[in-house]
Amino acid sequence: MMEYKTMVDAADGSAETVIYTPGDKPYPGLLFYTDIFGVRPAQQGMAEKIAAAGYTVMMPNVFYRYGKLPLLDFEFQMGEERSMKTLGALFGALPGAAMERDAPYYVEALLNRNDVSGSKIAVVGYCFTGAMALRTAAVEPDKVAAAASFHGGRLVTEDADSPHTRIAQVKGELYFGHAVEDQSATPAQIAKLDDTLKGWGGVFASEMYEGALHGWTVPERQDVYNEKQAERHYEKLFDLLKRTIG
Repeated sequence: MMEYKTMVDAADGSAETVIYTPGDKPYPGLLFYTDIFGVRPAQQGMAEKIAAAGYTVMMPNVFYRYGKLPLLDFEFQMGEERSMKTLGALFGALPGAAMERDAPYYVEALLNRNDVSGSKIAVVGYCFTGAMALRTAAVEPDKVAAAASFHGGRLVTEDADSPHTRIAQVKGELYFGHAVEDQSATPAQIAKLDDTLKGWGGVFASEMYEGALHGWTVPERQDVYNEKQAERHYEKLFDLLKRTIG
């Protein structure tokens, strides 16, 4: 496994970026958006596992407007004042409009690499960036063959630019894997997402992962990590990638 660290241009600056590729030849490209806690060993391990299956995986610091890596230099505790203030600042650093302005830069950076094959890539997002994966497929419809969201939050909001309103622009295949009891993806919100997908006319899947709480894919999150459903998420992702980018 080869690991590269580089800087990638984005709309309002440069993003520290980690790239994994299994060899010295071109492979299909996957853009990997981290959850709200950013690039760190737990998510790098996930990216490396995907790369080992035959993909060049690029993981940018999508929160570059907030700061450089590591994003958190202390132990995060839900409900604790400093932790919640930091969480709010991370959310605020990447509104929907910024996601859509950054996405073309990341797509082009991946496609322009010598170790990436083909004219289209796929994108996956976790937690907060499930919405960014969808937005990326919408703003680069001819370059994104597939987008996946796992325990994605805020996919449906009351805002005029809610992520689900971008579905009509997408040409690639879409996949959504939902957590149970997720306040950021309620049954009503998922139902609205599914209705939009059905009216879209494209290829999609939207599934609930039974017994899997928000964040279930990330090994470091021992309070919610679900090994069985985490492995299912890899199976679903690999099936999607094989169908769409090889």
